[in-house]
Amino acid sequence: MSTDYNYDEQGQFFPYFILTISALVTLPLSYSLLKPDKDIEETAPRIKSNFKPADDALIQGQKRKQWRRERRLKRITTVAMGYLTMAWMMYLIMITKTTAPKIWDPYSILDISRSSSEAQIKKRYRDLSRVYHPDKAVIDESKNQTAEDVNDYWVEVSKAFKALTDEEIRNNYIQYGHPDGKQSFSIGIALPMFIVTDGNGKYVLLVYGLLLGVLLPYIVGKWWYGTQRVTKENVLLASAGNLFKEYREDLADGDVVNALSCGEEYKEVLSGNKMDSGLGKIEKSIARENGPDPSVSGLTPRDQEKLQGYEGARRKASALVWAYLGRVRLDGSSLDDEKYEAAPLALKLNEAFTAITLAFGSVPQLLSTYRVSQHLIQAVPPNASPLLQLPHVTPEIARRIEVRLSREHLTVQQFMSLPEYKRRKLATDQPGVLTPAQYNDAVAVARQFPRLNVEKVFFKVMGERFVTTGSLVQFVVKARVIPPGIANVPEVNELDLEDIDPDEDDLDALLGRKPSGKGRKARLREGDAAPSSDVEKPLQPPLAYAPYFPRDHSPRWHVFLADSKMGKVAVPPFTMTTFNKALLDDQGNPTFNMQTFKMQFQAPPHAGKYPFVMHLVCDSYIGMDSKREVVLEVEDSAKAVAMDNEEDEISEPEEDSLAGQMNALKTGGVSGLAAPPKRPKKHTATAESSDEESDTEGEAEDTSETDTDTESEDEKT
Repeated sequence: MSTDYNYDEQGQFFPYFILTISALVTLPLSYSLLKPDKDIEETAPRIKSNFKPADDALIQGQKRKQWRRERRLKRITTVAMGYLTMAWMMYLIMITKTTAPKIWDPYSILDISRSSSEAQIKKRYRDLSRVYHPDKAVIDESKNQTAEDVNDYWVEVSKAFKALTDEEIRNNYIQYGHPDGKQSFSIGIALPMFIVTDGNGKYVLLVYGLLLGVLLPYIVGKWWYGTQRVTKENVLLASAGNLFKEYREDLADGDVVNALSCGEEYKEVLSGNKMDSGLGKIEKSIARENGPDPSVSGLTPRDQEKLQGYEGARRKASALVWAYLGRVRLDGSSLDDEKYEAAPLALKLNEAFTAITLAFGSVPQLLSTYRVSQHLIQAVPPNASPLLQLPHVTPEIARRIEVRLSREHLTVQQFMSLPEYKRRKLATDQPGVLTPAQYNDAVAVARQFPRLNVEKVFFKVMGERFVTTGSLVQFVVKARVIPPGIANVPEVNELDLEDIDPDEDDLDALLGRKPSGKGRKARLREGDAAPSSDVEKPLQPPLAYAPYFPRDHSPRWHVFLADSKMGKVAVPPFTMTTFNKALLDDQGNPTFNMQTFKMQFQAPPHAGKYPFVMHLVCDSYIGMDSKREVVLEVEDSAKAVAMDNEEDEISEPEEDSLAGQMNALKTGGVSGLAAPPKRPKKHTATAESSDEESDTEGEAEDTSETDTDTESEDEKT
């Protein structure tokens, strides 16, 4: 069998080749564009408000610009071109005549059934010989027949007959699929003619060398360098290095804002003549007036002095960020557009700066970076009134409201806690404040803020009565979302403050995929119906109400424990973005469901009492943080086992004794009534050392929370 390779002059095969290559590129790109976005900002609900800032067109333009960056306009164009190419190739396949090799079939040539007997085959051959034998065939010119066509057909009939009757020829047909044995075939190469033409081999090799030796290493190197030049916070390594140099132990909020201007990302935004264009106008707009008070943009004398010492892109970036915080209109669409483009970069750099301050472990500096995140999202200067988070409220309106209450600043929850008549009077009955419609909008938005109110915090070890040295401790936070100004808040159900361990075989509950079955049983034993909010799917709070921030941002709550004496972070923050129970019912009213959050860490290696301060910080809203003092009591492993054994060995008095009769009267086990069942004993294993985790295992109903004996108080703002 021979093989003949030739150029496909009729173009029968190259559309298949191009179609395959196009599909390999286009289909994965299409999937990446159409797959559901995993960002929580894409699926979270929104706070309802009709307020739009004066620069709303620029803000929405920045959102669309970011969408184009994330969706990669080049990728969309590539997908569109890929589908056009695929459609064209499919059209060529349909209209191009192809000569696909046919399978030689003697039964089809003789037009007989495969179950025909040898007699039937011979009869069919004789019938065809009377018509197509060259000596007897009649040429039908009306059908455009020729003698050559008839002879060719008769040759095929003869081969088919012999393939079914002659033993040797039949063996060839069975083994090779043809009575003549092995056959040669031809392959059309779907390549341009100049490639297969003699003398062009050196050019083909040159192209392959450029592709494999230059282009491919360049693409791979660029991809690798791109992945290595950014941190996990998605900022440039050079920017992270600059931020590290900016860290000091006396950082204030304004110092953090100034530090964020050192990012290398601003050089791309302020490339070319943008670096110096309009800088004088921006600095004049945000300049501090005479006197010790900060400017409308929040600049203090110290901050303004630092700003004057910067150069190049950093100086303009710092000025733009301060202008954004002060909501200063620069009266130029290009400058205002740059201002709103700089804000998200500052927030991303602040996340990297937060990670740096966390590495140093200093609580004041960490809280400063969290507060700057709040100010950037809300476009409110440091130390400004939290009332600026509400729609229509300007610095002048906030000042008028606060002056009448003789307060320096008023938080949103303090403002909303005032009686309705007093609150409305403060905000609407004097010139230069809110109109009734604006007041109603501001109050409606405030009542949608997801303020997290901590109800109880405690330490526990799953399956144990005590926190022992070296054990894996759970810090449990029980909290409810109570929006500011909401009346008729129900009392806390004590059962909701419990944290009952799941059964040992309840793997889903242990992994946090669903509420513990035991927890539901406990509620039912008390006569309460299982709440409809016990759901397996995490629920998201509304997107942060931030009309000036040119991105959608979902609120995040950070909880960490600090050493109350050293002022250092003792247990690193864990971040909460979703809730395990619904925040709103079907009518849109708050449910006040108890939310449970847990963080784990290893207990200290020595027994004793360890005081901590719990900090709960929201990265999106100002003035809604809280802190509590908590005490972790750690028992020695051997002592904890002994205490367990002592409790288990206390026996009930005999029934026929006086003590037994008194006990029966107390428990109601008289007059034939059954005594309550005894508490099952807890089986414990002896701890090997005080530094190892306790191996104590107990019955499910014997599990209880560890008493922290703490005094807690929400931070007053």
